[in-house]
Amino acid sequence: MKVKVIPVLEDNYMYLVIEEHTREAVAVDVAVPKRARPLPGALCTRAWHPNTGSHLDHLHLPNSHPFQLLEIVGREGVSLTTVLTTHHHWDHAWGNMELARLLPGLVVLGADERICALTRRLVHGEELRFGAIHVRCLLTPGHTSGHMSYFLWEDECLDPPAVFSGDALSVAGCGSRLETTAQQMYHSLVETLGTLPPETKRDEDDVPMVPSTLGEELLYNPFLRVAEEPVRKFTGKVAPAEVLEVLCRERASFERAAEPLQPQAQALLALQWGLLSMPQPK
Repeated sequence: MKVKVIPVLEDNYMYLVIEEHTREAVAVDVAVPKRARPLPGALCTRAWHPNTGSHLDHLHLPNSHPFQLLEIVGREGVSLTTVLTTHHHWDHAWGNMELARLLPGLVVLGADERICALTRRLVHGEELRFGAIHVRCLLTPGHTSGHMSYFLWEDECLDPPAVFSGDALSVAGCGSRLETTAQQMYHSLVETLGTLPPETKRDEDDVPMVPSTLGEELLYNPFLRVAEEPVRKFTGKVAPAEVLEVLCRERASFERAAEPLQPQAQALLALQWGLLSMPQPK
């Protein structure tokens, strides 16, 4: 199993998973099928540290030669047959429509009817097969009600399995809880994702990014450690779902305090990613 990691937008990734014997390929979270990180210069984002309340700054350098998903497909000599989408938000699914137009017959899968160009809705526990690659679909509501994570492994392969968790789980964190209860989010993080094999890779690491394994996340990710005494003490709660609720609230407070993009910068970003159209000459 070969995974190409494609950076998109300011701080996001989409993936091309290749079955190396059949040369079939599966794309995960096609935000934009044509371009990647077009903004010049460096972008600085903040990560909140729950134990100290302080922040860590992370510097992201845009690629000087943007990728195109279909160019990578052609260069690898593979057949892209399927898109797996974790959730319906535009920065994970907005490219589905154009990709489906460019590749007639493309199958777009996910667990939420709001996903662009969806051809079939998946259910929790469903297993897919792409040659020697197995995919187990894990419903992980929290960030959205229809969020699906994908657990992948390959027959007769010594490489560890991988999980594509979208915005359900990130390095030392998780996505904002937007549409479900804290109890549902706890179940998704701790009882579904947290019980996968500890050697499971969270996404992949063939380009400079911040890879991790679930074993590592269980050591330092507070959203997976809601039953541990230091995290309980920080939140003042005991029940795991209530601990998680406080962590999410504290993280949201930190995000609100961060300086937002100026309206001009927001408009420029939207324009460069095709969310706004340029006026056509008459």
